[in-house]
Amino acid sequence: MDVIGYVLALVIGIVMGLLGSGGSVLSMPVLVYLMGISATEATAYSLFIVGTTSLFGCVKYLKSGLVSVKTVFAFAIPSLVAVYFTRKYLMDMIPEVVTEVGAMTITKDIFLMGLFALLMLGSALSMIFVKFKEECGSDEVTFNYVTVALEGIIVGILTGLVGAGGGFIIIPTLVLLIRLPMRLAVGTSLLIIAVKSPLGMIGDLQNGIAFDWELLIIFTSLSIIGILSGFYISKYIKEERLKPIFGWFVLLMGIFIIYKEYLNSLT
Repeated sequence: MDVIGYVLALVIGIVMGLLGSGGSVLSMPVLVYLMGISATEATAYSLFIVGTTSLFGCVKYLKSGLVSVKTVFAFAIPSLVAVYFTRKYLMDMIPEVVTEVGAMTITKDIFLMGLFALLMLGSALSMIFVKFKEECGSDEVTFNYVTVALEGIIVGILTGLVGAGGGFIIIPTLVLLIRLPMRLAVGTSLLIIAVKSPLGMIGDLQNGIAFDWELLIIFTSLSIIGILSGFYISKYIKEERLKPIFGWFVLLMGIFIIYKEYLNSLT
């Protein structure tokens, strides 16, 4: 199962390279169901994997001038603060037994996987139905700092809870709210994720969580190789064709997690 998990680590990176987002929604199921890591710890692992992979990925966009640094600061600073406080304090506030519904006990891990499944469903629907044209937006970045900061805080809290970068939320926000062109939004999103995600792991280290560094480094290295490979493959595969297909796959994965963690417990 570990071998399959490492192969999928490569796939996660390739998806991020092809689509600019979306690969992170696969990291949690792989870490939990294949690598045998608890959901709580997997969120921390995912933060590191997604953040580090995005850092390598955004280099290409930085070299091409396809990153709005102004937007990164406005969005990422409140977001990374939210991620840190979520990992450091909010995660500890979630009880080990969240609630009981009839004969089903919803533990902290089950709650987090359910929340992550909802994120997957949202990501899937975004990839299947939402289409942004490249010419949408303009290079002139003008926005309301308060609105962008609030959006950054919301994404930061979500990232801290479920360990995903939130690219499927960030990119539509940058295109529709800030009016960035699509390619500029993708590059900016990758840098935002790279800046905010690893900081959340610092909160976990301060809380004394022990990490399997060998697994984490191998997994992350394969994801980095994957995202660089994805950039090369993207020359031959159009994103608009691939994204709906991947979206349906993520939708099925989200439904599977809900069934496994919740519905299966009722039977």
